[in-house]
Amino acid sequence: MLSALAGPPRPVAWPPVGGVDPLTDDDLQLALYACYELHYRGFDGVDDGWEWAPSLLELRACLEQAFLAALIARIGPPGEAVDIKAELAAIVEGAIGPSLSAHMAERGTLGQLREFAVHRSAYQLKEADPHTWALPRLTGRAKAAMVTIQVDEYGGGVETAMHAHLFADTMACLGLDPGYGAYLDLLPGVTLATVNLATLFGLHRRWRGAAVGHLTLFEMTSVVPMTRYAASCRRLGLPLAASHFYDVHVTADAEHQVVAVEDLAQGFVEAEPDRAGDVAFGAKAVMALEDSFARHLLSSWGSGHSSLRRPLLAPPR
Repeated sequence: MLSALAGPPRPVAWPPVGGVDPLTDDDLQLALYACYELHYRGFDGVDDGWEWAPSLLELRACLEQAFLAALIARIGPPGEAVDIKAELAAIVEGAIGPSLSAHMAERGTLGQLREFAVHRSAYQLKEADPHTWALPRLTGRAKAAMVTIQVDEYGGGVETAMHAHLFADTMACLGLDPGYGAYLDLLPGVTLATVNLATLFGLHRRWRGAAVGHLTLFEMTSVVPMTRYAASCRRLGLPLAASHFYDVHVTADAEHQVVAVEDLAQGFVEAEPDRAGDVAFGAKAVMALEDSFARHLLSSWGSGHSSLRRPLLAPPR
């Protein structure tokens, strides 16, 4: 029976859509996000049975195919990576896009910080969950390394110390609704794509190497931006609770980046050397979508417009 499954499945055809960029299209990314959300907390009024409904999974496969095809067109397909640590370092060093964190630290306004928090809420309020999907697909040193990182992300088992909980505190300090999914209708496709990428890699065993690269890149590039966001909170005179989320990441990720490179990425490649290219692909994908995200926010603000689909209401006094 299993021999009949030796080859890859036939891809589901995606109907061509003229002029649509799957990496930024609001409708495509929202549809994919909604499909994925059925695996997380679901939606009020939606039967849980839809999570594994064949018709919905077929639709999701179409959306994923379009997303991946556009991503590969931008960064190239997974190739080979002889030295994964050197490859990851080169990916980080090769970043040339604008720095969103530097803008926020130096001159970001309170309104911009609030918008930034709304954008990030789609990921941060379920921080670590997308990567946790990959745990059963890993073995040995890589699995132990991911557990080490995830334990800290989940606050060591203390609810109020979970990073998602800390981000909710930050949102409350900014006069925002910290409820899960409260601002989904305001998020553009360029934001949802950054979240969908992590879920796609986490949910698919085929992309376990990319999930490793995704998390490793996150940890490698976290300390400096988190330091800047914390500085922005202090410069704007916000309560200490607003910057606590960022301060915690500065401390934790200084250790996580070493674990991620030396044990998660390197350990995975040693166990599955033929998947080294997937690790690099996951890292490149993060950099590409985060670059688009940063450019969108800075371009919107530079032209005097909201970076959200609709402007936020002013915070309560």
